[in-house]
Amino acid sequence: MEKEPIGKLISYFHRQNQKQLVKKFMPYGIGSGGQHSFLKLITSRPGITQDQLTSELKFDKATTARSVKQLENSGYIERKPDPNDRRSQLLYPTPKAIDFSPILQSILDDYNKNLVGKLTSEEVEQLRYLLQKISTDEE
Repeated sequence: MEKEPIGKLISYFHRQNQKQLVKKFMPYGIGSGGQHSFLKLITSRPGITQDQLTSELKFDKATTARSVKQLENSGYIERKPDPNDRRSQLLYPTPKAIDFSPILQSILDDYNKNLVGKLTSEEVEQLRYLLQKISTDEE
C-alpha cells in the first residue's frame, strides 16, 4: 500500500475540518474563511486592530478584511476609530457576540473532542507536538 504524502493528508484534513465547522456555524450566520477564529479573538481581546488579527491568526489581509466585514454585517462586531491612529480602527464584540461566546466555545470544544476521539491522550499530545514542530512562521 502506497503512503500518501503528508502535505496531501494535511490538506484533505483541513478541507474536511472547514466543511464541518461551516455546517456547525451556519445557523448562527457565521460563514467560512475562519470567521469563528476572528470572532473568538475579537471577543477575547476587545479593541484589537485588523492588522493584529492578521498577524496573530496568520491569515492574509484580504481574508481578514472580508471576515471582519461579514462579522460586522452579521452584527457580531463593531469598528471604532483608534484615537492613537486615524488610519486604524479598533474592533469590538457586540452584545450579540458576547452572548454567543459560550456557544462558540462549546461548539469548538465539542468539535475538537470529536476530532481526536479515536486517539489516546498520549497520541493527542504527540500529534499536537508534531504539528507544532512542523509549523513555522516563515513565509
